[in-house]
Amino acid sequence: MSDSLRDIRLLSELDNDELAVVQRNCSWKTYGANEQIIDQYSNSRDILFVTMGRVRVVNYSMSGREITFSDLEMGSHFGELAAIDGLPRSASVMALEEVRIAALPSEQFHEIVLEHPAIALKLMKHLAHLVRTSTTRIMDLSTLGANNRIHADLLRVAKALTEDDMTAVIKPIPVHSDVASRVSTTRETVARVMNDLARKGIVERQKDALVIKELERLEDMVEDVRGE
Repeated sequence: MSDSLRDIRLLSELDNDELAVVQRNCSWKTYGANEQIIDQYSNSRDILFVTMGRVRVVNYSMSGREITFSDLEMGSHFGELAAIDGLPRSASVMALEEVRIAALPSEQFHEIVLEHPAIALKLMKHLAHLVRTSTTRIMDLSTLGANNRIHADLLRVAKALTEDDMTAVIKPIPVHSDVASRVSTTRETVARVMNDLARKGIVERQKDALVIKELERLEDMVEDVRGE
């Protein structure tokens, strides 16, 4: 297996020699599907880069209910909060499939940020995006019913995939338990809402994809309840 950070978006400003130095300073590890990579409240401080596979950022309620924050693809990074402020981890991260992870000590990450303003700016934009996303999610959880939260989550995924603002194709088909974990509801509620959207002709379930046939109509449904 060739270990490379070439596809890590946060580090794209580094030249080949600089990237080679960072790669040598990383520790590398492969995780299997469903294996935990970092644990919430642990005291590790490394920033971690996803060089192969996908991971999920989650928390767990006192009753053990999983709450999903985001899924990260190859080229992403995580663990930057603890690497920046030195406090315990704010969430757990698990592998969704076999993944290859590069872990860079926080001290060396600080050096990179201080020496490369472009990377510092990219990191700031990433953190600003996290704040905006969290604010929207808090508002949705506080003001929307479960049905509307499912609509909003489906719209968010669809808008990231649409090419014409009219339709979107989501592959693979969203797993009901995953959607339920993101919007704090049950799988049964997600199934009921998806069936209702299908009856209205807004979505169509195909063999290996969920097609959003009327993206504008879905967006209107979400904006109506948000009051936008």
